[in-house]
Amino acid sequence: MAKNIFSGLENLGFDNIDDMSLYKKKEEEAESDTNKDAKEQLNPAALLYDRTVVCPVCGNTYKAKAVKTSSYRIVKKHSDFFIDYSVINPYFYDVWLCNVCGYAAMKADYNKVREIQKENIQKTISLKWHGRTYPEVYDVNIAIERYKLALLNYTVMEADSSKKAMACLKIAWMYRILNDSDTEMIFLEKALEGFNYAYSNERFPIYNMDKYTLMYLIAELNRRTGNYDEALLWFSNVITTVGVEQKLKEKARDQKDLIREKLQQKGNIDNQNQDIASSEAPKKKGFFSRFF
Repeated sequence: MAKNIFSGLENLGFDNIDDMSLYKKKEEEAESDTNKDAKEQLNPAALLYDRTVVCPVCGNTYKAKAVKTSSYRIVKKHSDFFIDYSVINPYFYDVWLCNVCGYAAMKADYNKVREIQKENIQKTISLKWHGRTYPEVYDVNIAIERYKLALLNYTVMEADSSKKAMACLKIAWMYRILNDSDTEMIFLEKALEGFNYAYSNERFPIYNMDKYTLMYLIAELNRRTGNYDEALLWFSNVITTVGVEQKLKEKARDQKDLIREKLQQKGNIDNQNQDIASSEAPKKKGFFSRFF
């Protein structure tokens, strides 16, 4: 029979602790934490809170849904900075929308509105706006709708190209979640167009990206949209520029290698197709073949 681990303490008054489990409390706490995590996964609403927002266009005060930062669970990081999340997706809550006037923008831009831009929104957006009631928990389709509302507002406001480009990039990411590669490609191309312009015409940082990070992103968007020559040029600039972080250079090298592998595969396929075409081409008949 196993010896009581607390034996020897009887003379101190501890003579009735034979059934005490050393790790029972710890196990119960661990089980309690597990149950809590499971409940949160089943109820994403528990991971949200309401943030008070004042619309800079019409002055309306409302509650915007926000995700508790402790709730983020990163699954995978993509080469164009998109992040896969589990449990709850903070991208779904990145756009704030005033239900009174229809002004929508990503939260990083929400309060950056000039007077002339307010007038444009009121004349073009607010006069046509029909209020929209959203559920407590958003999904990818709601996120797409809200990002597109933000993009519409940026267009009406004649906002910086980088703002429209970032909205397009995030819309592309949402379509990636839906595995809609055709529509994703459309918005990646629009994002690339905007970031190209922003690189030459806007001040850095742009959405927390310095010049070199945006160079990398432009290269990667070129790669993803099939502009391999442009992608190689931009990646090479990242790799050879003095002062670029080594980590970013390594990422650029990795993506550059992917392009080379892709082109090499394409070259092999093209060569194979040429060989097949040559072997299947009808041979030119000589003079005597007409008779035999």
